[in-house]
Amino acid sequence: MTSIAPPAPAKRRSRLGRSQWSWAWVVLSSLAITGYFVGQYAQGTLDSLAHQHVGLADDYASRALPIRVAFYVHIVSAGLALALGPWQFSKRLRNRRIRLHRGIGRAYLVSVAIGAISAFVMSMFSSVGLLGFFGFGSLAVLWGWTAWRGYRAIRERDVRSHQAWMIRNFALTYAAVTLRSWFGVLIFAQVPFAHGADPFPAILTQAYAPLPFLCWLPNIVIAELMIRRRGLPALHLTTLPATRHREPSAQAAATGG
Repeated sequence: MTSIAPPAPAKRRSRLGRSQWSWAWVVLSSLAITGYFVGQYAQGTLDSLAHQHVGLADDYASRALPIRVAFYVHIVSAGLALALGPWQFSKRLRNRRIRLHRGIGRAYLVSVAIGAISAFVMSMFSSVGLLGFFGFGSLAVLWGWTAWRGYRAIRERDVRSHQAWMIRNFALTYAAVTLRSWFGVLIFAQVPFAHGADPFPAILTQAYAPLPFLCWLPNIVIAELMIRRRGLPALHLTTLPATRHREPSAQAAATGG
């Protein structure tokens, strides 16, 4: 009988080091984007920011009051969720300060719930029309749904399912970071082929068009790979047939069959 030797200490340390660096990157990038997109809209009213062509102010400054309220609610709630989310994956926090972990988790889930509702309202008025509605609208629905599944799992004390659903949920929260990353990549990819007196507006429009889906689809794929790698409950496209345990019949029991 052969036994499998445990991983060498050096390999475990290397894997732990990569995990810590990855977590640090997620924390820093999340806080940076939170400060950036919350801060830019805190500098004035939507009307004044629209004159300066700041972010999405042009698209929502002329909307009805409820839409503008939804815009600001989304900025604050999504920013709070992005700032709080990474800390829920800190093993040190979970192991040493479980009450703090739960408190941050509750605040995070409330922020996601509010952010998802306001995001869905905003998706109806996206600057890229139906593409924005279906892309950002789907993101909003899945964002709220995965948060609910994560909450329900921990209420049922199913910790492993809770961890899996919260990985999926934060992958969608992190779309705020990947959206801006992809936006920059797509802008620079077009620069060598730009022509005309002022090609920049067209470059921005073309770079933003695929973002309603591109900002979150790769995230959820990576999240599912992480879940499978960690041995957590993964999603399946088809339902596996359940194996039923049959009780032996009286005749079989009597005959030993």
